[in-house]
Amino acid sequence: MREILRTNDVVLLSAIAALLESAGIGHLVLDQHMSVMEGSIGLLPRRLLVEEERADAARALLEGAGFGAALVAP
Repeated sequence: MREILRTNDVVLLSAIAALLESAGIGHLVLDQHMSVMEGSIGLLPRRLLVEEERADAARALLEGAGFGAALVAP
């Protein structure tokens, strides 16, 4: 798995996850339940990982959809 996004914006995370899902690209969201530890203030970012062999396709899809600025460096 390779990290392609790290954000506190749950709406952005949801939109990107939906795009990946519709394209059939497997992904995993980590740290989404850390708000229990931080007190629900949104301090800790959530990380979105995609399948290693689909990382380039996921990046191309998200850049084409206008989310390129939100992606972490490869």
